Amino acid sequence: MKKINSYSSFLLIVAVLALCSLQSCLKDECDETRVFIEYEAIYVQPEEFRIDITTNPAREMKETGKMYFYNDYILVNERYEGVHVINNEDPQNPINEAFLHIPGNLDIAIKDNHLYADNYVDLLTIDISDFNNPQIVCRDEEVFSRYSFHENLGYYIYSKPTERSIEVECGDPNFGANNFNRNGTVFWAEDAISGGIFDNNASGVTGTGGSFARFSLIFDHLYVLNDRELIAYQLENPAKPMKTETTLISWGGIETIFPYKNYLFIGANNGMYIYDASTPSTPVYVSEFRHATACDPVYVRNDIAFVTLRNGRRCESFTNQLDVIDVSNIRLPDLIASFDMDNPHGLSVDNNNLYLCEGEDGLKVFETKELDAIDKHRIDHIKGLHAYDVIQLSESHLLVIGADGLYQFDTSDPSELQELSYLPVSK
Repeated sequence: MKKINSYSSFLLIVAVLALCSLQSCLKDECDETRVFIEYEAIYVQPEEFRIDITTNPAREMKETGKMYFYNDYILVNERYEGVHVINNEDPQNPINEAFLHIPGNLDIAIKDNHLYADNYVDLLTIDISDFNNPQIVCRDEEVFSRYSFHENLGYYIYSKPTERSIEVECGDPNFGANNFNRNGTVFWAEDAISGGIFDNNASGVTGTGGSFARFSLIFDHLYVLNDRELIAYQLENPAKPMKTETTLISWGGIETIFPYKNYLFIGANNGMYIYDASTPSTPVYVSEFRHATACDPVYVRNDIAFVTLRNGRRCESFTNQLDVIDVSNIRLPDLIASFDMDNPHGLSVDNNNLYLCEGEDGLKVFETKELDAIDKHRIDHIKGLHAYDVIQLSESHLLVIGADGLYQFDTSDPSELQELSYLPVSK
């Protein structure tokens, strides 16, 4: 019995020493810190944005969002502020003519001189027959639920970085997080911060959006995305959109919408969803293609869907790839191939070429004749621009929007793009 007790005591001493040693090692290895930036919450009251829309003199672009093309005009969103109106009759000399002040705007679509725009939580219909005298002809309130309402503060819109920061030691439970909330204040890790043409079948005069679009026009209907929902509006009278259906798409956030033939391809952060819009007032689920959580623009051409997945703070992913999917059997999407990319964003495809925005790595052009070997057929790479999204207006004309401004290229020779013009952002 004594021997057993002595042996047990010995084991206990060894265990204690090992634990102390381990703690000492952990302590020695726990000298690292991370810098977290303090963010300020921005709120807005309803009376601040439920106002008349005005046309202001042209101003420099500062924080470009999405773009839209309509009747020789390029409309470039200034995030949460409105839309730059750019006369593009001469693509080599675009003229910034005016600025439509639309508080809270991120997305637009246009049909027959009626501009549909989000105004924070509301959907506006604006008569733009005269850009210098826009008139709100319809306001549908509380359409978009992405903004939460807080008593006495208003709608929470976003958080912006301040000049204040803190250092978090590795022993802090928040050390490994990308962000955390402390007493109502949000902090983001400094090392985790990263800086939407064919076949749309819409009657009447409509415009063209990019691959990041959340609004789409098809069959005299407007479709808008709201977090997890697809909302359909009938546009028999373009001045008075009539809501016909609200469809829950996914419990993951839905981000982009692309019309192709009779279908709506919806990019979500967990996959691509396909809806049949043959009965446009009530789109019906057809199929889906799932992928890992990532940001997800979709472009479809000749029964092939091109889907980009990328990482970043908002995308919650470590994936940067291009998926090529056969959708000739609309009920059974089939992956042809996946290709590693740098940081793919928006894209456009013509009969033989893929134009791919790669963020800070610029714009890349790939031949698409061999769908299972696209990565081996890159034919051009435009560096020195931050490319976010692209619209192909014709086989020889490309629009590219990015953090540094609006570019136009002649694509007559896809292997050697020629810059037509550039409108920079204000630094």
